[in-house]
Amino acid sequence: MSRQGWRNFKLYAITAKSNHPGRSVVEVMEQALIGGAQMVQLRNKTGTRDEVLEEAKALRILTRKYKVPLIINDYPDLVLETDADGVHLGQDDMPIAKAREWLGVDRIIGISTHNLQQALAAEQEGADYIGVGPVYPTETKPGRTAVTTSYVKEAAHHISIPFVAIGGITLDNVDAVLASGATRICAVSAIVGHNDPAGVCQAFLKKIDAHRSEYVHPFKTVKINGREEQTSAKTVEELVIQLGQQHKKLIIELNGMIVQRARWAETELLGGSSIELVHFVGGG
Repeated sequence: MSRQGWRNFKLYAITAKSNHPGRSVVEVMEQALIGGAQMVQLRNKTGTRDEVLEEAKALRILTRKYKVPLIINDYPDLVLETDADGVHLGQDDMPIAKAREWLGVDRIIGISTHNLQQALAAEQEGADYIGVGPVYPTETKPGRTAVTTSYVKEAAHHISIPFVAIGGITLDNVDAVLASGATRICAVSAIVGHNDPAGVCQAFLKKIDAHRSEYVHPFKTVKINGREEQTSAKTVEELVIQLGQQHKKLIIELNGMIVQRARWAETELLGGSSIELVHFVGGG
């Protein structure tokens, strides 16, 4: 999956070295990639900068081999130094606007959120995706109160940018998370702490795909220029084609935010979305 197509990811794996003593980060993450993980995050809260840099270099080589985006937690400078694909921030880290200044428009910026207000703010400030969690209690974020699947439902209804449910998600509880509206799942200890990371990833993807095929109705209701319409379009580009508008000069707003033409094909169209199509004639 290229950096341009990263929004199509379904399963996100994050490193946690303490969960796999005796096995290297690269060894474990390669197994996750073999199993189908489509996004990798390097998260090392205890190592020195030099240690994180060495891990980032190794994971950069690995993720390029599997054509999967590499995100680095907390270190936008290491994103540039290793040519990683993006950074993941916490609520108390560098502001999104500052990270964007560092990284430019093409790199991915994700941020952890714990309630809908933080999610809406992240969307407004230009985040590319948000983490929604922790859904369940997790050792990865000790002391952090679980947001439960209620926040997953809120995110599914109110957030237009990609969101990934995270925190304490296992094969035993992922069905409830998916039923709450998540279409992307992130797991840490359930993947990297398992003796068979590849097998766990395959099992997660099987559940995600089964949920999508079972629950996604072929038609959804969206509001187009103020009028409710039924459509089977999965993306903004499919909608434009269905409307026969693909040869016109258009500016499109999705839920109040302009969608750049280069991203129409990868921007999901969810039920309840509000679309504004503005047609420019001549030099307008």
